[in-house]
Amino acid sequence: MATEENETPGGETARGFRALPGPVEDRREVFAGCVAEVVRVLGLDVAQEPQPGDQRTWVQHARTALYKACRRELVLSEESFQTLIKAAVHDPDPSFNRHFLEPALNAFGHSRVQAALLGYLRAGTDLERAGAASAWYWSALPLRMPTVRAEHPAATAPAEPDGAPTVAAEWYETALREFVSNEHLDVRRRLLPGLSLRKSDWPPELHDLVDAAVAIARSHPDEYIRHRVEHQVGD
Repeated sequence: MATEENETPGGETARGFRALPGPVEDRREVFAGCVAEVVRVLGLDVAQEPQPGDQRTWVQHARTALYKACRRELVLSEESFQTLIKAAVHDPDPSFNRHFLEPALNAFGHSRVQAALLGYLRAGTDLERAGAASAWYWSALPLRMPTVRAEHPAATAPAEPDGAPTVAAEWYETALREFVSNEHLDVRRRLLPGLSLRKSDWPPELHDLVDAAVAIARSHPDEYIRHRVEHQVGD
């Protein structure tokens, strides 16, 4: 039920998908505050806040500093977990939010990161729900940062008990329900690419919701959503 491997959240693909439009609301100030917290909590080698009129360059420097820190030995505190997840959720660029998500994945594990994103989808603001959907795209990345670890290994999520619904299964059902019930444009734009619209991928009790999602997308006033659903239904 995930997006295709040859697709990036913010770009075109070889299969002809249109680029995901930018957010309908300006999130730069909120995101800058999140980045400032990342810089402070992780002690990154960059100014703790941007100079007036130079926010974009400062964010790029912060991304670079985080990237370099992850190539060295980086020990992440419990506070850093929520700080990194929040920055990933509020990052307006869905192609680069992985810079904040990947260290958290390597230190705290897939289950805990995915559970945090599910929490945003269930109880966050609409902007946070949309951001969580973009961040989810990267939440199954392989762990390729062996020098990044949690300060307290017990902070990683425990294994799920046998027979319990996986976090991923809960995510996709919640995402389907949210797409149908939530009219916010960014929420629907960000959720749709990650949803399977084949009934065979869903239990029978959710088939009516799948039909509703397809109907909503096909009649939606947003061109991106109408274009996207036809590709997904035709797969």
